[in-house]
Amino acid sequence: MNKNKSPLLTAIVMAALSVTAQAKQPNLIFILSDDIAQGDLGVYGQKLIKTPNLDRMCNEGTRYLSAYTGTSVCAPARSSFFTGLHMGHCPTRANRELRPEGQRPLPPNTVTVAKILKSAGYKTATMGKWGMGMFDTSGSPFKNGVDHFFGYNCQRHAHSYFPPYLYNDDKRFAIPENEGGKQNVYAQELIQQDVLKWVDANSDDPFMLFYAITLPHGRFEIDDQDIYRDKPWSEKEKNYAAMVTRIDSDVGALVEMLKKKGIDKNTLIVFSGDNGSSFDPKTDIGKRFNQTMDGKLRGFKRGMYEGALRQAAFAWWPGVVEAGRVTEEPWAFWDLLPTFAELGGAELPQGYEPDGFSLVEFLKGGKAPARDYFYWELHEGK
Repeated sequence: MNKNKSPLLTAIVMAALSVTAQAKQPNLIFILSDDIAQGDLGVYGQKLIKTPNLDRMCNEGTRYLSAYTGTSVCAPARSSFFTGLHMGHCPTRANRELRPEGQRPLPPNTVTVAKILKSAGYKTATMGKWGMGMFDTSGSPFKNGVDHFFGYNCQRHAHSYFPPYLYNDDKRFAIPENEGGKQNVYAQELIQQDVLKWVDANSDDPFMLFYAITLPHGRFEIDDQDIYRDKPWSEKEKNYAAMVTRIDSDVGALVEMLKKKGIDKNTLIVFSGDNGSSFDPKTDIGKRFNQTMDGKLRGFKRGMYEGALRQAAFAWWPGVVEAGRVTEEPWAFWDLLPTFAELGGAELPQGYEPDGFSLVEFLKGGKAPARDYFYWELHEGK
């Protein structure tokens, strides 16, 4: 034993290291699955589709039975998260297509979660589907706080899972293997590879990742039906089940990357669907997979009932988010911006007031924020 080492000095150093570790900004990941339903996950009661990684994360974290989207279609749902505003204030309240490619952009000088976190030293990225403005508009990801983008900018383009190109930042990334309608390279495989590569390269700094997975949105295309190949189901049912399981395996691989880099205990993952199932519960596929969970949820995408607005959602952060908790207390997408800002030690811009409330204490096992109302609008026809 070193007799020159003071026990008091050792205690002081250890305390200082502990404080430093606690003060380290956490990594923040929001995984948004396009059109997944609550009833698609095993922990919510799914019997036919396998989601072992998501189920385990739910059990290691907190599962939410009343997590609500911004509204029940794509662009405004993700815009609500990105701006911290509900549909009464959010600048994007509907899917509005522009030609030849893209959607109506976020207006200039929009306050976004990525801008706020960048001001606190975060690296930021979005992979998957953007849908909030092409690169030459005010809605470009790079004008809204995003350092790196990979995937589909345009939602219409994202309907193809074997596209002839994606975007790497603002440059077209050609996929010649898919030209002429060929189906050789699955877009999600490229997007997943980029996610893992980016997390690997940025693991030494605090980062915010918006992983906007396009699966299981239509066209219901998959590169491998895998364990569902021999099921006595329709091709669409096999593809849909395989798409949900592909989400599960890709999220599992992301968690493994976090563990490999030693940052899993300093990373919050929030997972959610964006607008509920795209299938009418009366259809064969809706019945096959019991997406309403024996009638507990009414309605589906492009509606204002619970089956459209209430999402499959959980939070995972080992040692911080309460494990094994299942709660009915409600929250909504517009709560995530103030939550991420508080966790990241970021100041909100002067004059900006989000519609949401910080969920930090709720994540740690406390009560959800008290509020008078939730607010939605829908500007889409069936």
